[in-house]
Amino acid sequence: MAIKRMDHIGVVVTDLAAAKAFFFELGMELVGETTVSGAWVEGVSALPGVVADISFLRTPDGHGQLELTTYREPLATTLEPSAPPNTLGLRNLMFVIDDVHDTVERLKAHGGELVGTIEEYQPGNYFCYLRGPEGIVVAMASEG
Repeated sequence: MAIKRMDHIGVVVTDLAAAKAFFFELGMELVGETTVSGAWVEGVSALPGVVADISFLRTPDGHGQLELTTYREPLATTLEPSAPPNTLGLRNLMFVIDDVHDTVERLKAHGGELVGTIEEYQPGNYFCYLRGPEGIVVAMASEG
């Protein structure tokens, strides 16, 4: 078997502090932070003069990690930040949480906006898409 595990999902943001605050409110924990630059980063990224600040966050169970990266040099380019959920490519980060309604309300203070509505997909189980910092779509489900 070639794969040992999926280590993390990487997301590029322009406001690292705001993105961290959003995911901290969701319940993620800081693992570590670093700044990367130099020949090895330029080699793997094909970005001459690259300098990036990186924060690693993890879920409370320790199994899921998120890498939030902001580029000092060269500046990040953007795609459509409000792309709908059916746009091709990586579309959302999915979290199982305790209470969808409460979590949505708390994340609104950090810029979170519902994409649609919160729906009950099975008795006592709720699901929604929330657009977070930089247009990141966060899918959330509760297990009642």
